[in-house]
Amino acid sequence: DPIRKPRLMRLLFVHAHPVPESFNAALCAAAVETARAQGHEVRLVDLHAERFNPIMATDERRGYTQGVPIPADLVPHVEALQWAEGLILVYPTWWYSQPAILKGWMDRVWRPGIAFTLHDEGQRLRAALTNIRLIGVNTSFGSPWWFWTFLIGAPGRKIILRGLRFCTNRRTRTFWLGLHEIDSQTEADCRRYIDRVRSRIAQIPL
Repeated sequence: DPIRKPRLMRLLFVHAHPVPESFNAALCAAAVETARAQGHEVRLVDLHAERFNPIMATDERRGYTQGVPIPADLVPHVEALQWAEGLILVYPTWWYSQPAILKGWMDRVWRPGIAFTLHDEGQRLRAALTNIRLIGVNTSFGSPWWFWTFLIGAPGRKIILRGLRFCTNRRTRTFWLGLHEIDSQTEADCRRYIDRVRSRIAQIPL
């Protein structure tokens, strides 16, 4: 029998770190490079590089659920979400959750009519991004894993793997990679983590 080739996916990477020479940027570069080497179709959104505006303006909020045309700066982001089969977020965990620019991207782009639909009956939400069947996260932490997980309750993880996942395909699969206590990690530790990221990306589709 012929060797079965792995199924390729359309992967959208969203990166959120303001420093281009940061460890987080190296993580993103390694993940994107690995995905492209595997043959996946890749798009990269670098929120800081494109100076994405995370602030929802007054008029935008007033029309949020009214079906008015979305702001022009959001059009390429919405198009990318609707194009993607897999979404991979690369960011540092600050104050136990996503950086403000990424949270603002979620606030403004994952909106009614795009990420979910609202129904009058109890204002129930229904998923609209059923094209997305994979969500992954590559992140880093200043805190130890036990502190973030057991004392704080892992809020950043729940936002992505429960909240955003709810807006995607019912069969969406997820993965979460995190390097804790980043400030005390050696260069060898960081290289091992980047290798771990490469290995997980190479396994897509999971």
